[in-house]
Amino acid sequence: MTEYERSRTMPAQPEQVFDEAANVGRLDSWLPDALHVRAEDLPAVTVHEDRTDEDTSALLQARREQMRLEWGTRDQGAYAGWLQVAGVGSGASEVTVHLSFFDDSHDPGEQAVGEALDTSLGRLEEQVRLRVDHAAG
Repeated sequence: MTEYERSRTMPAQPEQVFDEAANVGRLDSWLPDALHVRAEDLPAVTVHEDRTDEDTSALLQARREQMRLEWGTRDQGAYAGWLQVAGVGSGASEVTVHLSFFDDSHDPGEQAVGEALDTSLGRLEEQVRLRVDHAAG
């Protein structure tokens, strides 16, 4: 098993960050470009991975009371992950994303995963900024 984790501070309340991250219809706006999530009957979703051109059955659960998203493959148990939002004071939040690959064939490697996590957190931060700026304006 291989695990990866990244964190980023974002200039918004935890609820605002979590609501943006957990919006199933907008996941593509911050997930890596190569992943696309299609909601079925939640928590069931299908994840399409451009790199392999495969669809994978997965689960996605939002636990708002804990400010936590959890996901993982349904059938083969290849990977799982979570996103946690925590308030850090002064209207800011820290977002942590953790990935676990149980099957080495699904692990794209440390550099690729690190870049994807950094890019995704940056994209999520941009979406949160747009939402907060729009709400304030």
